[in-house]
Amino acid sequence: MLNTNGKEKRKGHNPQLGLKELLHYVGPGLLVTVGFIDPGNWASNIAAGSEYGYKLLWMVTLSTIMLIILQHNVAHLGIVTGDCLAESANKNLKPWLSKIVLSTAVLAAISTALAEILGGAIALNLLFKIPVKLAAVMILALILWMLFTNSYQKLEKWIIGFVSIIGLSFIYELSLVHVDFNHAVAGWTTVSIPQGSMLIIMSVLGAVVMPHNLFLHSEIIQSRQWNLEDESVKKLQLKYEFADTLFSMLIGWAINSAMIILAATTFFNKGIHITELGQAATMLEPLAGKAAALIFAGALLFSGIASTTTAGMAGGSIIAGMFDEPYDPKDPHTRYGVIGILVSATLLIFLITDPLKGLIYSQMFLSIQLPITVFLQIYLTSSERVMGKYKNSFKHKLTLIVIGFILTILNIMLLVSMIKG
Repeated sequence: MLNTNGKEKRKGHNPQLGLKELLHYVGPGLLVTVGFIDPGNWASNIAAGSEYGYKLLWMVTLSTIMLIILQHNVAHLGIVTGDCLAESANKNLKPWLSKIVLSTAVLAAISTALAEILGGAIALNLLFKIPVKLAAVMILALILWMLFTNSYQKLEKWIIGFVSIIGLSFIYELSLVHVDFNHAVAGWTTVSIPQGSMLIIMSVLGAVVMPHNLFLHSEIIQSRQWNLEDESVKKLQLKYEFADTLFSMLIGWAINSAMIILAATTFFNKGIHITELGQAATMLEPLAGKAAALIFAGALLFSGIASTTTAGMAGGSIIAGMFDEPYDPKDPHTRYGVIGILVSATLLIFLITDPLKGLIYSQMFLSIQLPITVFLQIYLTSSERVMGKYKNSFKHKLTLIVIGFILTILNIMLLVSMIKG
């Protein structure tokens, strides 16, 4: 169970289904949302919109639908068992298999953190002309301070505030441009794979459905565990969790869509191909005004800080789970796991020559690792030994398997596309 300051079960809590009570449960889903509106998404979405206009919006829709199903399912694992995905894998897989699976998850967490720290560093460079590598070190220091000196409740409030700022920023950005909603609706609902678009499609997928978020959600959902010995309370919590997840994921869908639409209306329509996030902010100024460029950079900074924070939490959860322990910033395994993953990601930034390609390829790696995490999740949540009577129904299991195969097929298409050049 999540073990942070103030995270104790409240045995006397007897929730009643209602809007006021629901608000007490909103939070974990929004922390997951941060992970798929991170700088890696910005890079993938800006590339998608500037290269192909509205045509790849369908991938955001498909990814979000799959995300809602997957996150809802993995949150149930945390609520029912009291274990996060990493802890459950460590307990229920053969030791050698558990080590392999969780090691790939650690690499995915590093890849995620790389994109998020780099995005925050690019934002600092845009706003204050700080060199990107120095800015990356500054972002790293800030995140470590936030994670090790704040309670979970404080971090949750900060991150909800960051998500709100990012959302309002894109509402403002879209108010400055002319959006063709007929084309947008067609883009959301029509599958289109333009020639040469597979890398960007996979990067969009990897940026929305992210392995570390599955580990994170199963951990932080336990912050809302109250009186779990009461079966009726547990069932009610499962309902509240779905409302939180659905609400939060739809916010993420809207923000991701706004990124592609903004790029389509400002860059694609002018024939401008964006090769880096800094260029996107610079090109926004003559097209939409100086305020638009500054708000873009500011929102990118908030995105980088918030998403790096949750990436650190997810990475710490994975490492702690490998030792059959809950996430606890005071515990050495969690602490060294967080530090190791974030420092490794920062060091990799010093080796990157093209920031945008670094961001896109990091998202591509996440999409390649994703099927491993998804099939792990399906195995655990479909096991009666693990979940008891809350195991997946046949229909739910079949749906999850179909999603897993879709992700796998898309990955194979990506590899074929790369081999053909």
